[in-house]
Amino acid sequence: MTGTTARRTVVSVAVSAALACATACTGSGGSDDSGGTTGPSGPTGSTAPSASAAPSSPPPALTGASADALRAVERATGRAGSARVESTTVMGRELSLEAAGALGWDDGLTGTLTITYTGGTTAETMRRLGTTAMEARYLPDAYYARMGDEFAERVGGRHWIKYVYEDLEDLGGGAGAGFADQMRNTTPNQAVKLLLSAGDVRRVGAETTRGRRTTHWSGTVGGATEQTVDIWVDDRNLLVKKVERGRTKTGELTQTAYYSDYGVPVSAARPPAADTADFKELLASQGS
Repeated sequence: MTGTTARRTVVSVAVSAALACATACTGSGGSDDSGGTTGPSGPTGSTAPSASAAPSSPPPALTGASADALRAVERATGRAGSARVESTTVMGRELSLEAAGALGWDDGLTGTLTITYTGGTTAETMRRLGTTAMEARYLPDAYYARMGDEFAERVGGRHWIKYVYEDLEDLGGGAGAGFADQMRNTTPNQAVKLLLSAGDVRRVGAETTRGRRTTHWSGTVGGATEQTVDIWVDDRNLLVKKVERGRTKTGELTQTAYYSDYGVPVSAARPPAADTADFKELLASQGS
């Protein structure tokens, strides 16, 4: 493999890891005017989803009993501060993954997820360098992805990639605009905020979700393409389950997430600097 090809492979994998880390914690997100998800894109053309966004021409603010109930969920889930998370995400032909761990949101996004690639072109890219799963650590200013030994051999023995949120803002011809705020503001109640912006919110009814009595709410958010949002809420007004569905340029997009153990202690240690490669530097190396 030539030096140029090797550098491109490293960058491709780094972009794929960025996509996976962002997707695992932000959800399916909103749509841009081209019909794809918004977020930072890299040399592979991969596109990370934005945090859930309200439609460009929002309907009048939801009022009445439904609004009061959903705002109570938004407040209770936000105050909880942390939770264990299990999710599955499918982004058309590009990516499918599973994630599990714990996230906190009291003072910026923090926590750790184990992300397992289960299919899609991104998974194939990662698999070529011996990575089928990785650890993602989220801190208020950046997130980190731990790669495999084969990747480390190509970047001076370093196993971790650091993604500073502000650096991602500059990627993809402006497609990453607002990405730092989106990542910092990622909490389970973002799905509730989406529902509050929908014009057709309805209470579906009482259901049992993982053995817990819940109330199911559903709605559709407009924009370049429609996105449906469903949430299941327990008797403490805490989110138990969330499903978001939409479309991207590569096909149907679905994320299902379960939340439990609200208030669980969460920590994420910054990896050793000597074992960490900076994403911005990796991108710059492609042109050297």
